[in-house]
Amino acid sequence: MPTVEAPITAVTVYPQQARITRRGTAPLGGGPRLEFAGLPPALDPGSVRVTGTGPALITGVDVRTEWHAAPADAALETLVGQRRADQATLDGVLDDEAAETMKVDLLTSLAKRSGGSFAKALAAGTTEPARVAEVTDALSARLASALKARRVLSERIARLREDLAALDRRIEAHSAQSGQDSTSVIVELEISDPAGEAELELSYVVPGASWEPGYDIRVRGTEVTVVSYGLVSQHTGEDWPECELALSTARPAVSVVVPELQPWYLDRVLPNPGGFSANAAYGGSGGGIPEGARRQFAPAAPAMVNKLAAVEQGTTAVTYRPSRPVAVPSGASGHRTTLAQLSLTAALGYVTAPVLAEEAYLRATVENTSEYALRPGRASVFHDAEFVGTTMLEPWAPGEELELALGVDDRIRVERELVRRTASKATLSGQKRREAEYRISVGNHGPREAVVTVLDQAPVSRDDTITVRDVKTSPDPVETSALGEFTWKLTLAAGETKTVTLSYRVDVAKGVELSGWRE
Repeated sequence: MPTVEAPITAVTVYPQQARITRRGTAPLGGGPRLEFAGLPPALDPGSVRVTGTGPALITGVDVRTEWHAAPADAALETLVGQRRADQATLDGVLDDEAAETMKVDLLTSLAKRSGGSFAKALAAGTTEPARVAEVTDALSARLASALKARRVLSERIARLREDLAALDRRIEAHSAQSGQDSTSVIVELEISDPAGEAELELSYVVPGASWEPGYDIRVRGTEVTVVSYGLVSQHTGEDWPECELALSTARPAVSVVVPELQPWYLDRVLPNPGGFSANAAYGGSGGGIPEGARRQFAPAAPAMVNKLAAVEQGTTAVTYRPSRPVAVPSGASGHRTTLAQLSLTAALGYVTAPVLAEEAYLRATVENTSEYALRPGRASVFHDAEFVGTTMLEPWAPGEELELALGVDDRIRVERELVRRTASKATLSGQKRREAEYRISVGNHGPREAVVTVLDQAPVSRDDTITVRDVKTSPDPVETSALGEFTWKLTLAAGETKTVTLSYRVDVAKGVELSGWRE
């Protein structure tokens, strides 16, 4: 039976598998059957497709696995079977992780919506504080459970991938020592001209290959450059020579943050308190570098730019085709190829929550004005020439905004000071009273104007015997939430300092011990 010499000419990599395309030419005078030999035993028989041109018709395609007689090959078969099972396990855990991520997003969204609704209901007196506490504790418990489950799954995925890499090394070592079991594809033909030849194309899908996106995000002034790249890994047992490589998001049959305030609740002390409490903390370092501190280099030649891939936007998936042939050997992990580059515009500003940390974080708000949706992946963030840190980029659709934290800028100085504190007891009612006033100073010691968003909060009562009164702010905040959060936007000229004040009074009924108070 004649054998078709058909090298790999194209590879399409999906998130968890790959489609291999081979092309070759064979004479038709050797009989009505042609064989593609030496194919990987792990290929999916149902994915095999054969097409061609020439004086013949394809009447049948048969997939056969050849088991070598050497005793060592039985061990190789066991290893290959184990790898298939381990890959199936990994795929299942990846699906479980995706489900837990959806659960976390749903619970987080539900908690944000219900928080405002409960605060309004408490203020109107239409619901019981105990019921609010019960629902809040239940949501918190479910969210904590989902976060823990996702963390456990992520750790398991890392271990499974390490086990798969070790198993691939064992398979490769075993294959080098003995004849490797392989699969053959037999093509049956109805030949009209035995003197002619046929050009055949074979394609099949194999497991053990994957790719994931990564990003470099560089912010220079208000200009943002997002370079996306694909990290290709393959342990299919066959080397991919330099050929047409495509990365597809289709699926045939996973830091740097800005501060966010949490509601500050006051409650009475119960004899046997239940539930849990969380203490928020936020800090960091990095950020601004004075303009004069940067060394200037005159380029001796034009700067090199990235060679980008061609992008094909389908109905539900995107396919990237690198501009040159790419070779990926079996056993490669994280082979990097550049896919696309987006040029976007950022709105820069600062945000500070001095109740958590007296630091100002430079923040860039960027809208995806391109036509491409970006898959989730790890992103490295750079501000000018400085590396800020890494973050997980969430799915970013066209028209959506993304906030990037660019580190702490020490040229914006923030100070939160307690300027008044009183504690007294009303003589007639026996009611206890506490008052507090804070002053926040924000100074711009940079060379240009800065817009600073200041976040602070007043306590929120969850008990009808505890009342928060006389909440006063100066200047008036641009935004106030039902959970006691206040937002100011200060525009500071170079060298200018502005202040924000917040004061409030808390009345506690006689015989009630206050819980949750802080200064």
